[in-house]
Amino acid sequence: MKAEIFIVSGFLGAGKTTLIQKWLREGALQGKVAIVENDFGEVGIDAALLRSGAVHVTELSAGCICCSLSGDFVRALEDLITRYAPDTILIEPSGVGMLSDVKTACIHPRIEPLARMVRAVTVVDIRRMQRYLENFGAFYEDQIRRADAIVLSRVEQCPTLVAAVTERVIALNPKASVHTEPWDSLEAQDVLNADPAARERRIVIGRRSTASGGSMPNRAAEELFQTVTIHTDREFTPEELHASLQAAEQSCEMLLRAKGVLHTAQGYCLVQYTEGETQIEPSFVQGGFLCLIGLGLNSQALERIMTGE
Repeated sequence: MKAEIFIVSGFLGAGKTTLIQKWLREGALQGKVAIVENDFGEVGIDAALLRSGAVHVTELSAGCICCSLSGDFVRALEDLITRYAPDTILIEPSGVGMLSDVKTACIHPRIEPLARMVRAVTVVDIRRMQRYLENFGAFYEDQIRRADAIVLSRVEQCPTLVAAVTERVIALNPKASVHTEPWDSLEAQDVLNADPAARERRIVIGRRSTASGGSMPNRAAEELFQTVTIHTDREFTPEELHASLQAAEQSCEMLLRAKGVLHTAQGYCLVQYTEGETQIEPSFVQGGFLCLIGLGLNSQALERIMTGE
């Protein structure tokens, strides 16, 4: 029997890894589960977060599987299937990956005899969708237009945005199922069910609007986005960490995402930063590194800010 492939796509910081972690905790995925994790930066933090005794994780980093790592991705996926024989494969592309290219790679002639592409899910952060559409245009739209299911994130924090974002999503992709419920009540099988009749019943009905194009041309991720990885033994307080990340954002043309594991007086902590919002939580992963992704990054300035030297 062929392995079943599910893609969990979404822009930087949308909540892809969090959604996958939720499914793993709930035991929502059947049989032997394998994950292909693609971090755009030098260090694969998401792969480390997803590793557990019951799940095999294959990591591809320092590039995007829809661009420079496309050949590596096909080889890694083929090797994963033949060596590990999973029943279910979850693929989490880089947040700056083109979903259409990832789907194409999943039906490569070398993969087709071994696995079937079942469903592509895109996670959309309702707080930032409009800005990303304006800045990244067709690049960002591709993740929405090519999805079979769309899951809205941060609906609990911003309930007043749900209706407008849902309408915009449907305008871009009227065929996808759209899931607007809080994640506490979000059922994995509702999202992953590929039955067409069930999918039609789950589509959120709304008025169609015309989607506007964005200012960003349709180019490869490596041409659009930069990544800088900082290694530091500096010990931060939460206040110092937030201030440093804000200073890092001000030093760049646009800082889209920062993620890593840094030192605090209480031990290692997982740090996630997205446009002014800092999340800090204890980490079982050891580190001393931070990966930053954006436009117009000044590596020397970022090094000075984060190391304090």
